[in-house]
Amino acid sequence: MGEESLKKRKGDDKGREDRQSIQSHEPQRMNLQKQANLFLFSFCGICMIVGTIIGSGIFVSPKSVLANVEAVGPCLTIWAACGVLATLGALCFAELGTMITKSGGEYPYLMEAFGPIPAFLFSWTSLLVTKPSSFAIICLSFAEYASAPFYPGCDPPQVVIKCLAAAAIVVITIVNSLSVKLGSYLQNFLTAAKMIIVTIIIVSGIVLLAQGKTENFKDSFKDSKISVSSISLAFYNGLWAYDGWNQLNYITEELKNPYRNLPLSIIIGIPLVTVCYVLINISYFTVMTSTELLQSQAVAVTFGDRVLYPASWIVPLFVVFSTLGSANGTCFTAGRLVYVAGREGHMLKILSYISVKHLTPAPAIIFYGAIAIIYIIPGDIDTLINYFSFAVWIFYGLTVLALIVMRFTRKELRRPIRIPIIIPVIVTLVSILLVLAPIISAPELAYLYCILFILSGLIVYVLFVHLKFNWPQKISKPMTMHLQMLLEVVPEEEVTE
Repeated sequence: MGEESLKKRKGDDKGREDRQSIQSHEPQRMNLQKQANLFLFSFCGICMIVGTIIGSGIFVSPKSVLANVEAVGPCLTIWAACGVLATLGALCFAELGTMITKSGGEYPYLMEAFGPIPAFLFSWTSLLVTKPSSFAIICLSFAEYASAPFYPGCDPPQVVIKCLAAAAIVVITIVNSLSVKLGSYLQNFLTAAKMIIVTIIIVSGIVLLAQGKTENFKDSFKDSKISVSSISLAFYNGLWAYDGWNQLNYITEELKNPYRNLPLSIIIGIPLVTVCYVLINISYFTVMTSTELLQSQAVAVTFGDRVLYPASWIVPLFVVFSTLGSANGTCFTAGRLVYVAGREGHMLKILSYISVKHLTPAPAIIFYGAIAIIYIIPGDIDTLINYFSFAVWIFYGLTVLALIVMRFTRKELRRPIRIPIIIPVIVTLVSILLVLAPIISAPELAYLYCILFILSGLIVYVLFVHLKFNWPQKISKPMTMHLQMLLEVVPEEEVTE
């Protein structure tokens, strides 16, 4: 009897081992949070914030900010004010991110505070307008600087710029689809590279100031053009350069100890960027008058030509690294929004699947890259920036309002960080002003088209999410099956609480 029992136990053990072997070789469901717990230290979070914010903006926006206010003093004031606003907004997102530790940025906060409709409208607008257009703007800026040395004395052809931008999108999409660690290592390298060029420009400016190059700062507020419209448009372009202050909220599930690392990265990262931006603009004005800066095709390149002489080639090279770093960080985080929206059933289910081999949300990243390439075809940087900024600040304001609302409706939620209520109130009021000011003072059809597009998401939500018509599912199921086999992806593992 004992011998039979021993054989039975051995058989059970062997069967258990076989089942474990099958499960280990054929993973049916993966968990992104477990497999990609990448950001182990707050240093990596700071690299993500600094690396994403400092990109094309500081090399593109100085002309646009100055063009709207037409004087050095207001220009520098707006750059500093944009940094303060970005810091206040990021502090609001720090409370939200430590209160609701889900990836996807604004999406889970809007879902928690206002329900599925505002969350869906955010994902609808972000996935099809704001995130891809941001990716497109950065890659177009990269292409302009990368091609400029090959066309001295004239502007590079648009075909060359757009082909280079599309190639950058493809490469970055592939890198982030293949490996989370590879994308992170690339981000850290490019962040280090961009800090080199930032340091070179700042140190050069300080040396020039010490040598007495201060004539462009005399009467710095003279002949300025100050109006509600000009200030709001100047803020749009300045805030575009700061965009990325909320990027860590898109990967909260992948942060180790988000209660500590998320706020710490924000408190260190954004003020550091603000100081760098103000000092870089001061450096520009040490060698260029307002008129010369406005006439420059590439501000940083003009600065390098006048200051670095034979080593001026360093500037466009490191600006290329800078823009690539910003594009990589944007792709890394925005792919998580697509992934979270797909997981909630607000987008195609395939977008929430994870690569079996690489443990990345590959379908979401590929989808995001494909939409960005479409934006490059008719893309004009200034138009895209205004369109992007108008749409994005609608949802920034709504998300910060969600923080205020949940202070009263969700008092039971644990808040490791609790900021003074006056901060989200200020950010909400500024968001309303930024959205309404250009519409009232200088109305354009582009703003109406943007609002109509956002509201058109209601039709999509009712038809495909709320009513769940059968015919889209009949079409999407075979597509999902074929794409799943082609991309080798599986649904996320359901985590039991």
